[in-house]
Amino acid sequence: MIELSTVEAAVQECSQALDETIKNVFNIIGAFDIPRYIYNPDRKRFVPLSMTNLPVPNLFGTARDKAELFRERYSILQQRTHRHELFTPAAVVIHPDDNRSKFQLKTVETLLGNTAKVREVIVLGMITQLKEGKYFLEDPTGVVQLDLSKAQFHSGLYTESCFVLAEGWYEDEVFHVNAFGFPPTEPSATTRAFYGNINFFGGPSSASVKASAKLKQLEDENEDAMFVFLSDVWLDQAEVLEKLHTMFSGYSSAPPTCFFFCGNFSSAPYGKNQIQSLKGSLKALADIICEYPSIHKSSRFVFVPGPEDPGPGSVLPRPPLAENITQEFRQLVPFSVFTTNPCRVQYCTQEIIIFREDLVNKMCRNCVRFPSSSMDIPNHFVKTILSQGHLTPLPLYVSPVYWAYDYALRVYPVPDMLVIADKYDPFTVTNTDCLCINPGSFPRSGFSFKVFYPSNKTVEDSKLQGL
Repeated sequence: MIELSTVEAAVQECSQALDETIKNVFNIIGAFDIPRYIYNPDRKRFVPLSMTNLPVPNLFGTARDKAELFRERYSILQQRTHRHELFTPAAVVIHPDDNRSKFQLKTVETLLGNTAKVREVIVLGMITQLKEGKYFLEDPTGVVQLDLSKAQFHSGLYTESCFVLAEGWYEDEVFHVNAFGFPPTEPSATTRAFYGNINFFGGPSSASVKASAKLKQLEDENEDAMFVFLSDVWLDQAEVLEKLHTMFSGYSSAPPTCFFFCGNFSSAPYGKNQIQSLKGSLKALADIICEYPSIHKSSRFVFVPGPEDPGPGSVLPRPPLAENITQEFRQLVPFSVFTTNPCRVQYCTQEIIIFREDLVNKMCRNCVRFPSSSMDIPNHFVKTILSQGHLTPLPLYVSPVYWAYDYALRVYPVPDMLVIADKYDPFTVTNTDCLCINPGSFPRSGFSFKVFYPSNKTVEDSKLQGL
């Protein structure tokens, strides 16, 4: 005999599993809601913040937070590099030549402890400029001066405060670099195979959504799902509103799942009337959306603030636009979300990171040495971001970050899609199974934007010029 209470519990559990699947289909995750995991080198595992003795993150960070910020970036890259086949010694050496092709990572401390010349050594560390015009390599064990006169730079944008694999020889307290490379990237499937179904990404799901067969099925079946990305949506410009009119009328017969509008939302972002005019601009946008009932009813609208939108300065992560600015818009368009910069989007089993920052220019300006082929900047840029596992691998005085919330800017494990909304020319680059796109500045690039179809992971370039 089965008791009634047992049957009730079983039915409840089954219906709950279905509810959970529905709840996990589409989620916008703000930067301050991302779970924090810390790498434990002894257990070789990532552990949640609650299992460590570290304090809860605070916007007013302590000196310890600043030190931890770089230490955590280093430990994530170190464990990833150690696991790469080039740095993993074979468990059983069948032939003496087998281990010759393997490399061994050394620390700065190992170099400093040598009085004799050390040949052919590879060190993982951070490039810093501790004295004017002199570069140093820094890791948790120490600092060593670099001689870059003969250094070859592999592809990528090598900025100050980025982590590199430096290969060369050491003598008389100077590390003579022959070649610089980035720590190897790792596809998200490899990371998850090693760490299991931890939900690093955030959202309501207790485990990683990658493991859900139901969500994968929903994703494949919903072929009409479509995300539209626009950046620099200057709502105070009549021409921009006119083009949005054109776009909405084109999409009214088949409304997209979601429109992602990235800032800046004003073309002239300063002045005492900025907030008032932005309220008026948002009201004008809401009126346009209400003209197309199919879009108003079916599509969602996500707003990511830009660097010059009203808010607490240029420190990242950036909170959403203030509620008093967006209140009227949210009442008129209930399916709208005003989120942080950067933010994360989880759709079925796909993970998307959206970041609005003019980063390409910043990184090019702060390069230790500019790449010889400037034609291919988007590829250099994307490789740098994914290799560093971080959205802003720049010195803190160039791109300030709330020290305790630096983990919210991580790009590890690698997402399915990375949207860097930048005023640089639009691009689409695939690297390490990650689709990286820049929709470009909407008004500056002939009203171009990007459309993403999650069911087959394709991106379409679109333009409204001349319409």
